Amino acid sequence: MVPATSASPTRFNKVPQVTIWFWIVKVLATTVGETGADLLTTNLRLGLTVTSWIMTGVFLVALVCQVRADDYRAPLYWITVVLISVVGTLISDNLVDGMGISLVTTSVVFAIILSIVFAAWYRSEGTLSIHSIVTRKRELFYWAAILFTFALGTSVGDLLAERLDLGYGAALVVFAAMIAAVAVSYYIIKLDEILCFWAAYVLTRPLGASTGDLLAKPQLAGGWGWGTVNTSLIFLAVIAAVVVYLTISKADHVTVEAAQS
Repeated sequence: MVPATSASPTRFNKVPQVTIWFWIVKVLATTVGETGADLLTTNLRLGLTVTSWIMTGVFLVALVCQVRADDYRAPLYWITVVLISVVGTLISDNLVDGMGISLVTTSVVFAIILSIVFAAWYRSEGTLSIHSIVTRKRELFYWAAILFTFALGTSVGDLLAERLDLGYGAALVVFAAMIAAVAVSYYIIKLDEILCFWAAYVLTRPLGASTGDLLAKPQLAGGWGWGTVNTSLIFLAVIAAVVVYLTISKADHVTVEAAQS
């Protein structure tokens, strides 16, 4: 059993069980993170700075509500994931488009920061497992890691698709193949579960971003021309439908015994 401390009063696991629904909503959320950021900055002409301030503020409100909750609540959790996806995208875009830092540099820097977060988390808690997010400290480490997986995935996805001229479709195939390799490593080679989870989590970000760009970008830019508005609305509708199902069915809830073991 992993007891909750007085300073970290959470008793139950604060994240969903990792099922096929988890990965479906996660990829959809990453796609919305890409297209939603483009929608706000470009289509609505808010610009990177204004969009970043607004979305960071909204995200922080959602994060506070999520951390203060006593247990996992699907709507609140996935709203926070969608918002952190947008914020992670904006962090990368601000550095690359706003400050002119290269995608190679941001990819390396985000990878280093993510490694530092993981190292600090493991040193403090002795595990990186998402099956034991049962204290406030662990949850804060969890969300810090999530933020930089999104920022890292954005930079890596853009690096392959745009700067290396791989194209959105080809980049999507590459990241899908890498995720498949992680799945093989876990299910067949029996590689460490925690390592495989976080590798897949990082890779689903550029997979979702490449999907969003492929669907939303105009045909002249190598996309399908759906536009950021249509793509964002369609994916948000699917996310909402799945989250409603999960809320009603509780198919992704972790049992009390599992959360505390």
